[in-house]
Amino acid sequence: MKERFAEIYPPKDILRKNDSEAFRILELEERRQREGIELIASENYVSPTVLEAMSTAFTNKYAEGVPGKRYYGGNQFIDEIEQLAIDRAKKLFGAEHINVQPHSGNPANMCVYFALLEPGDTVLGLSLDHGGHLSHGLPINFSGKWYKFIGYKTGKEDGFIDMNEVRKLARKTRPKMILAGFSAYSRNMDWKQFKEIADEVGAITMADIAHIAGLIAGKQIENPVPIFDVVTTTTHKTLRGPRGAIIMCKEKYAKSIDRAVFPGIQGGPHEHTIAAKAVAFKEASAEEFQSYTKKIIQNAQALAKALVERGFRIVSGDTDNHLMLVDLMPKNLTGNVAEKALEKAGIYVNKNLIPYDPQKPMVTSGIRLGTPAITTRGMNTSDMEQIANFIDRVLQNISDDAKIKEIAKDVKEFATSFPIFTWS
Repeated sequence: MKERFAEIYPPKDILRKNDSEAFRILELEERRQREGIELIASENYVSPTVLEAMSTAFTNKYAEGVPGKRYYGGNQFIDEIEQLAIDRAKKLFGAEHINVQPHSGNPANMCVYFALLEPGDTVLGLSLDHGGHLSHGLPINFSGKWYKFIGYKTGKEDGFIDMNEVRKLARKTRPKMILAGFSAYSRNMDWKQFKEIADEVGAITMADIAHIAGLIAGKQIENPVPIFDVVTTTTHKTLRGPRGAIIMCKEKYAKSIDRAVFPGIQGGPHEHTIAAKAVAFKEASAEEFQSYTKKIIQNAQALAKALVERGFRIVSGDTDNHLMLVDLMPKNLTGNVAEKALEKAGIYVNKNLIPYDPQKPMVTSGIRLGTPAITTRGMNTSDMEQIANFIDRVLQNISDDAKIKEIAKDVKEFATSFPIFTWS
């Protein structure tokens, strides 16, 4: 196991020698990742190639501007690596224009709003407690403070986005932009219907595919890039690249988007991360990646089924992608209590609001689970039964720390039988 583990986390002799305290903490984190079951839907493990690309001399260079138009000298090779990332992403997603510089998803969305909206403009987005993201109009987020976000919701009975409500809200409010995207919604989005509604009211279309970009690149989910005016995504999660983001748009918005990124919102881009993005885009274009993303969805559906068989309620009943929301109200548990208990056993999830949640955001009535990371480790549908069993055992013994410690030993034995990273 040590040899397979070293393939993705190579020896760090220089760090060990020069900063033993930092090295000690790093070793503990690597052990936690190896010995636990990672079910946080927004997390994944990058390949050794992506990991190596991030630790390069590209980090030493300031590169304000875009390829061919920089504000510092000495960027000829920086231009090459950034253009490589752009070209690969364009081919992967079929985009007319791409900016690969955003540092993460929230700033990427901020750049789009900065480029295409004015403060106070109306935007339709999925409500946070129905699966939306912080940057889709949360009142204490910049998006909710600067723009007039109106939230559309999921149905009380079926848990699906109510497109009739979206249309009614669009006709009533005449938004400048309609945003389709989520961080905790387990069903496919009807991109074409969102576009039809937006065209009807003259709204700009924006998709935030941060969670499903890898599934789109892997040809498992419909691609909104040819349909929408602008699309943002992070480059980690299902895409399995470094922590970062990109913005894709129609050519007519290219200058506005680029100017919003720099000098509007950001300064110097992180070119070592952009180099790793380029590597990840190449990996995502491989046939093996399509097989991987197909398995992500199969594993998610198998896990959802196994949990339902153990008496858990899945919001919307099932999943079409990599994640699911588990409603803990029938179990008389809250999300924060469940999250902490599962963490004691080496199972990592996050508490999450469910639609029409009576609890506060730091308490919640649900947990969000996802399968990108465990699929990267080579787990398959048959392993989902074991994972569901671990979850069920912990939550049945939530007040029994001794029992949870016993389960943690079983979790460690199970997890360490899988390498951190594998294609198969």
